[in-house]
Amino acid sequence: MRLFALSDVHVDYEANFKWVRNLSRIDYRDDVLILAGDVTHHQSQLAACLDTLVGRFRNVLFVPGNHDLWVWGEEREQTSLHKFARVVATVEASGAVMQPSWYGQTLIVPLLGWYDYSFGAPSEELRQMWMDYRACRWPEKFEVEDVAAHFAGLNREVAPAAATRVITFSHFLPRVDLVPAFVPARHRVLDPVLGSTRLERRLRQLRSTLHIYGHSHINRRVRLDGVTYVNNAFGYPSESGMTARELLCVAEI
Repeated sequence: MRLFALSDVHVDYEANFKWVRNLSRIDYRDDVLILAGDVTHHQSQLAACLDTLVGRFRNVLFVPGNHDLWVWGEEREQTSLHKFARVVATVEASGAVMQPSWYGQTLIVPLLGWYDYSFGAPSEELRQMWMDYRACRWPEKFEVEDVAAHFAGLNREVAPAAATRVITFSHFLPRVDLVPAFVPARHRVLDPVLGSTRLERRLRQLRSTLHIYGHSHINRRVRLDGVTYVNNAFGYPSESGMTARELLCVAEI
């Protein structure tokens, strides 16, 4: 059984959704897909995308990204926590999974999270440009640290002692040095909203040896301090020159 990774498929774009629909209905029937967030903020498209993928893979394991929790254009009383609840219901209805899953002695654990500025303080430029500040909406007096703590608190406790291998995945980056050195300094303004060090602490507690992440749209495979980190983002149509735009087999399970 193969384990594939994919993130940031953004099926709001028809070209991206067409790629999903064109995936083989036969080749992956015995395989598992980790879908590491940022599918779409449109509920109907999320359902359609998950239904499509569940019909092609043995299992689809999912965590939502920031785009999936946007409430852009929705009623004012609807917060991104309400949206998260609807996303969970959509995932469950599709047959996809957001819970720790065992495959023999391999344990695969989704890590919910949010950025918490542990990668740096946001600049005024970032606050003006980052869409989450306008497209997400949180309960009154909820700060970004409260958001991150809330989602971290939803992660289920698991006992990895019986596992011979633990694989974890999240949408957000668990460490800032996953951003490669070639990224220009002018783009590092985004660092504060890329991830959270609490994700790194959690995957270390679980003794993970492979971690799948998304969000950065920078495809990478790197080994750091005994853990292999992999990002396989599909990305926006305009990013076709910088992302692989294909499924990536990351392990045999």
